Amino acid sequence: MPALCTQCPRACRIPENEYGFCFGRQNIAGEVVCSAYGRCTGLAIDPIEKKPLFHFFPGSQVLSFGTIGCNLECKFCQNWTSSRCRDDAALRFHASPGDIAETAAAHGCRSVAYTYNEPIIWAEYAIDTARECTERGIKNVAVTAGYISESARKAFWRAMDAVNVDLKGITEEFYKDYCGVRLAPVLDNLRWIARETSVWMEITNLVIPGANDSPDDLRALCDWIVTHLGPDVPLHFSAFHPTYRLADRPPTPFSTLQLAYDTATAAGLKYVYLGNVPAPRYASTRCPVCRETVLQRDGYRLTANRLRDNACAGCGTEIAGRFL
Repeated sequence: MPALCTQCPRACRIPENEYGFCFGRQNIAGEVVCSAYGRCTGLAIDPIEKKPLFHFFPGSQVLSFGTIGCNLECKFCQNWTSSRCRDDAALRFHASPGDIAETAAAHGCRSVAYTYNEPIIWAEYAIDTARECTERGIKNVAVTAGYISESARKAFWRAMDAVNVDLKGITEEFYKDYCGVRLAPVLDNLRWIARETSVWMEITNLVIPGANDSPDDLRALCDWIVTHLGPDVPLHFSAFHPTYRLADRPPTPFSTLQLAYDTATAAGLKYVYLGNVPAPRYASTRCPVCRETVLQRDGYRLTANRLRDNACAGCGTEIAGRFL
């Protein structure tokens, strides 16, 4: 008998022993379960800046892991070998929530990241792992597209300390044509995280030529963030590189990224970054008042920290974030 999955707005009706659209949830004896629970595609230790999170314990290490599947179908997916994978043999490693927490602790990781594919579809695994991490003083980070149902989001975000949400565009047309889902639930979840939780949030936007890179789209995205989330939310513009179903699309010109950066700062966002490009100037954190560099980076590596009690050492302006 089909079972209704309530984890995301797709609301899949899954036949018995079959998987939902995401391939992360399965109907077993009439109950929808996390099919990847306790199994992952591997573990890696990364700088937290790689998530990217620039205002959450900068310079610290994070243990990253993921499974397979996704509830979106982005034509430009950078991790399509895992997100579009339909072979559970790819889940080569068995790792219980306790195993992951112990591994993070043993390697001195400040946090664990639920990443590589969409953690919302394996929420039970993520939540149980987060509980084990929290007991050991380890923080929890989600890297997500934010496409989760109202009924599922409270438990998921209660378990997390920080998130980077991939806001892929700002129009319903873009989300429908390029991601196969609706934009409205994503925006609703962003507002909910900002207003109803204490989770530290940063946003990434992959700038795709001919898709979401028009001056009007960039301006609308930045204005929406300022209006609904506030000017302190860090925004990362990331360069697109040809891949998956957009392999014939050119890479993002640096001039377009500069336009995005200028648009965001003009809109009032205090912390704007450019990623996937060798541009150290756009990777460092500056005080929004005196413009002194307070966190200097070379790529994902933190090379200087000039914060004093979470504030600019030069003028005393408090810098938004969670710091060591």
